[in-house]
Amino acid sequence: MSAPTPENALSPAGRFAPSPSGDLHLGNLRTALAAWGFARATGRRFLLRVEDLDRVKQGAAERNVADLRELGLDWDGPVALQSERIPLLLDRVRTLTDAGLTYECYCTRREIHAAASAPHGIPGAYPGTCRELSAAERERRRAQRPPALRLRAEVTEFAVRDELAGPFTGAVDDMVLVRNDGTPAYNLAVVVDDAEQGVDQVVRGDDLLPSAPRQAYLAALLGHPAPSYAHVPLVLGPSGERLAKRDGAVTLRELRELGYSTGDVLTWLATSLGIEQPVRTTADVLEHWDPSAWLREPTAFQPWPERRTG
Repeated sequence: MSAPTPENALSPAGRFAPSPSGDLHLGNLRTALAAWGFARATGRRFLLRVEDLDRVKQGAAERNVADLRELGLDWDGPVALQSERIPLLLDRVRTLTDAGLTYECYCTRREIHAAASAPHGIPGAYPGTCRELSAAERERRRAQRPPALRLRAEVTEFAVRDELAGPFTGAVDDMVLVRNDGTPAYNLAVVVDDAEQGVDQVVRGDDLLPSAPRQAYLAALLGHPAPSYAHVPLVLGPSGERLAKRDGAVTLRELRELGYSTGDVLTWLATSLGIEQPVRTTADVLEHWDPSAWLREPTAFQPWPERRTG
């Protein structure tokens, strides 16, 4: 399958791609800082892409951009909106369909969950229920509900190498490419957008490490090399679960209201990654850039006390 020409084929890039479902918390800002630093330290462009195909909270994208700018991050070119790239995404799906690599799926989430929970099922993986339906059965099911479109995967696992986690082999299933409302799904969108924007370096939270093999496999089917990966350990709340709004003041705006400066927040982010030298600006982060010395375990967040002066 021939590969499309990326927008910036000769200009490698890293990126940060937040979903505008709410304000960025310390964990999101930490990942953004890591992605920015990896790109700048390796001479790459750094791109900002808003992944707005799913739930969008009004005003969140604008606040996300403002917080990143206040933190001291910069990026190359305008902020990209994933929703503006839907025709491109669907065109890539047609490429896969023409190659016989997709099929319609009529399963509900409940049906998928029940099948994946059966003995020997892979948690969260699609069991292939609709893979070999007859034309008559597809027509009958289509009358009941619109289909999603799935990849007809030809492997069950795929290997990638991660800058922080090392070699990693993960499961590949028949992932959804287009949801039953016609919207491109996350795994398709992230792969196509990265390739078309020249992104060859993906830095994100390590909760997404299991998705890297399936995305790298999809990239290969579309004729693109897999990007280099660096999955950063998460920030966990006091309860040991992923950091969330319930854990107190966790956004830049909330911490500023407690009396902390942007420099204070940046210092905490850098320290939580494992940068031991004093850091007050993003220039300081680059000066002390050494991911080989970073922490490999999640960072535990403890609520910050109010610190008002005068």
